[in-house]
Amino acid sequence: MTALHQHNDFSNVTYDEALRRAQDLIPFLREHAPAAERATRMLPEVEAALHRSGLFRYHQPKVWGGMELDFVAYVDIPEMLARGDCSVGWNVANLSSHHRNVAHFCEAAQQEMWGENRDCLIASGIAFAQGRGVAVAGGIQLSGRWSFSSGVDVAQWNMLACQLREGDQIIDYLYCMVPRAQYEIIDDWQTLGMRGTGSRSVQCENVFVPTHRTQSMYASKPGHEFPGLRIHTNPTFKVPASSLGGHCIAGAIVGNAQAAVDATIEMVKSRSTSYTGAKMRDFQSVQLRVGAAAAKVDAARLVLRNDCLQADALVKAGKTLDLEAKVRNKRNGVTAVRWCVEAVDSLVEMAGANGIYDSAPLQRMFRDAHAAAAHINFNVDVQLTPWALVKFGGEFKSPVM
Repeated sequence: MTALHQHNDFSNVTYDEALRRAQDLIPFLREHAPAAERATRMLPEVEAALHRSGLFRYHQPKVWGGMELDFVAYVDIPEMLARGDCSVGWNVANLSSHHRNVAHFCEAAQQEMWGENRDCLIASGIAFAQGRGVAVAGGIQLSGRWSFSSGVDVAQWNMLACQLREGDQIIDYLYCMVPRAQYEIIDDWQTLGMRGTGSRSVQCENVFVPTHRTQSMYASKPGHEFPGLRIHTNPTFKVPASSLGGHCIAGAIVGNAQAAVDATIEMVKSRSTSYTGAKMRDFQSVQLRVGAAAAKVDAARLVLRNDCLQADALVKAGKTLDLEAKVRNKRNGVTAVRWCVEAVDSLVEMAGANGIYDSAPLQRMFRDAHAAAAHINFNVDVQLTPWALVKFGGEFKSPVM
């Protein structure tokens, strides 16, 4: 691989230092969150600060100047950033996790993307059914329209998923790396919450994607493997994103809920009721609500981190996650997010009319919690049932798990 230059090299940044950098950004992100909401995208000054910190690259391989942190950072870094702004935590979760995806591609793809710009950002459209690929000489022709491409305004590439077809038959499930000039961004991100993510739709028609920029995700296809794992041997790259992919954005939801707890505590410390003048901190109902909310947020964080730590330990021991473990992780992710939404809802209810103003950060945290929890990874009906079905002895199939 191409030798590294001295600039933009974060390979010596430790987990503790990365987390400190994320924590140091919280006041800055909190200050800029209202403007990001109005802009419905990541602000240039926020993007620049994140590039300087290297936090977009915490799961990029060290050989390319990335931090290559242990897998638990998948939850921890977005969670910390989201205490300042949930949209930033969410975007960093997505954009940084895609560096991990690039590490699975062949060396030619890595060279094309990182050789030119190791700081490049990669958005995604990962719903396979929204894309259609047709095999042609040297690659595929890709067409489709993909929803929810978070951070797309600041990205130079997009990782677009498709079903590769022969006629009406699906023969593979692919991730395709497409440069910015070859897809259109559709300005359709007018939403209840998570406005600062700029998760717009993208589309393209009959775009040629060379074979080296495609990666099969068809887990049960004979010979399925990630060629990049022959280059990057750190076990962190072998932890299956098909099982834990939602945990990074769930981390952002935990950070948002923690911010709501912190904001509520500061508000209670300084406030008396408008009608009686009694101090809020002396009401047992307030104490109960804040205590219960904080416990749910702590529990959610622990569940997500434990899943990551367990999976990492298994892979380091040379083992793999079985189907029951994979669907259990999905179950745990949606449950952790439900706890966070419940915590935020309770705090907003307690805040009463003081929490409904645009100037009150709590109302943005409330909207962000509900908008983020609408993600398919956190749909109760979809994500809780597979684990129960497997435990009951039934058959659950997923082409990419």
